[in-house]
Amino acid sequence: MRQAKEPSSAGAVLGWLVLAALAPGAAHLRAGWRRTGLVLISLYAVLLLGLLAFVLTNDIGNLAGSITKDSWLATIMFGTIALGVAWFAMIVHSFVVLRPGRLAQPAQILTGTVAGLLAVAVVVPFGFAAQTASTSRQALDNIFQAPENEGEAPAPEPKPEDPWAGRDRVNILLLGGDADDNRVGVRTDSMNLASIDVKTGNTVLFSLPRNLEDVRFRPGTPMARRFPNGFDLPKDANGGASDLLNSVWEYADAHPEIFGGKQHQGPKVLMDTIGYTLGLKVDWYALVNMWGFARLIDAIGGVTITVEQDVIFGKYNEGLVKAGTRKLKGADAMWYARSRTYSDDYTRMRRQRCVLGAILDQADPGTVLSRFNQVALATKELIRTDIPRTWLEHLVPLALKVKDAEVTSVQFVPPLINTGYPDWEKIRDVAAKAVRDSTRVKAPVAASASPSSSSPASSVPSSSASPSPKKTRKPAKETGDDPTKGLTEGCGSSAAKG
Repeated sequence: MRQAKEPSSAGAVLGWLVLAALAPGAAHLRAGWRRTGLVLISLYAVLLLGLLAFVLTNDIGNLAGSITKDSWLATIMFGTIALGVAWFAMIVHSFVVLRPGRLAQPAQILTGTVAGLLAVAVVVPFGFAAQTASTSRQALDNIFQAPENEGEAPAPEPKPEDPWAGRDRVNILLLGGDADDNRVGVRTDSMNLASIDVKTGNTVLFSLPRNLEDVRFRPGTPMARRFPNGFDLPKDANGGASDLLNSVWEYADAHPEIFGGKQHQGPKVLMDTIGYTLGLKVDWYALVNMWGFARLIDAIGGVTITVEQDVIFGKYNEGLVKAGTRKLKGADAMWYARSRTYSDDYTRMRRQRCVLGAILDQADPGTVLSRFNQVALATKELIRTDIPRTWLEHLVPLALKVKDAEVTSVQFVPPLINTGYPDWEKIRDVAAKAVRDSTRVKAPVAASASPSSSSPASSVPSSSASPSPKKTRKPAKETGDDPTKGLTEGCGSSAAKG
C-alpha cells in the first residue's frame, strides 16, 4: 500500500536519492513503497552482515591467497558487474518513485541531471572492481604458465590441509636478467635465493656474484659429466669469460645435446646448480626483466633510497644518479642497482640489496591496492617463473608474513669468498648457519660468540644478538665476522623506513 509522501522540493528529492545510493530502499520507504523498500534494505543488510562475517571468520592472508584462484576472480568479476547493474537500476527506480514530475520544469531538469550522474557514479566502484579482477586474471595467466623445460613431470598439487608437506622452508631463486629481443640467450646478472620459514616468514636472502668461477655441478647430472672439474670454457675472442655463474642458464639452453636433445634446460640447471652450491633445495625460480623492474617501481610511485655517492651510468657515462636521500623513479632506481661504472660487481650487489629492501619496506598493501592496475600491467612484462598457479593460494599468505618478519642477507663476496677460487664447503657452512639462525629467531636472544664445535658451521662465528622480528630490515651494528646482515644494513636510513 502506498501513500503520497513524496518529497516536494528538488533538494528533498536529491537528498533521498543520495541516501538511497548509500542505503538501498530508503527512497522507496519515503515514497510509500514499503514492501519494496523493506526488501531492498533487508537484502542490503544481509549482504553487509554476510561480508563482515566472512572477513571476520577468515584469515586475511588466506583470503588474499584465495583471491588468486581463477574461480574466485571470475566470481568477483561477474558478481561486481551484476551488483553494479542492480545498483544502477535501483537508483533509477528510486528517482521514479520519488515522482520528480511534480516539480517545476527547472527543478525537473536539475534533479534528472543529478540523478543520471549519481546512477553512473555508483557504477564506477563496481566497474573498477570488475576491471581489477579481469586485469589480475590476465596478469596471472601471463606470468604463471607451464615451464618450458621438456621431460618434466607436472608439479604436485598442494594439499589444502598441509600444502608444505611437512617442510620447514621454501626456497625461491630470484633472478635478474636483461634479456631483450635484440639479445640472444639469458644472462642472469643478479642471483638471490630467498629461503623462507613457512611458519614465521623469517627469510634469508643469499646473494651470489655473477662472476663466480669454477662452478661445480651436482654429481651425476649431465652438466657434471660434461664439466667434472667445474665449469670451464676457453676464453672468448676478446679475452672475456663465458664460464661464470651468470652464464650457466645460457649455456644449458644453447647445448640441448648434453641433455639428450631436451630444450630449455637452463632454468632447471641453474636452480640445481645454485641449490647444490648452497646446500639447499631450490623449489622455484622467478626471472625478473630489469626494464620491467623499472616499470614496476614506477607503478608503486617510486622508492625512497639514500644514494651514498654519485652513481654514473650509460654507454658514454652520460647518466647520473645524484647522491642524497630522495624518491627515485624506476629508471634511476634500476641504474642505481645495475651500474658498474667506476664500481664493481660487489658494490652493485649491495645496491641491489638496498633496492630490494626499500621495495619490501615501502610497497605496503595500501600502496599496491591503490595502484593495482599499474602494478599488474607492469608485472605482466616483469616476471617469468615456474611457480605453478595452484601454489599462489599458499604463497601469497607466506609473502604477507615475510613483509613483517625478520629478513637477513648473506652476500658471498670478497673477503668472505674469493670468487676466483671459491671455498664451496665454506659457502655451504655459512648458508646452513644463516638458515639455522633465521629459524631460531623469535625474539632478542643473546647468542654465543663462539659456536659449538659440533656445529656443521663451526668455522663461522655467531653474531652477538638476534634482532627482534619487529625490527625487520633495520640497520644494526655488525659484530664480529658474521656475514649475515639485515637486508637494508649499510643502505642509509631511508631504506629502512617502513
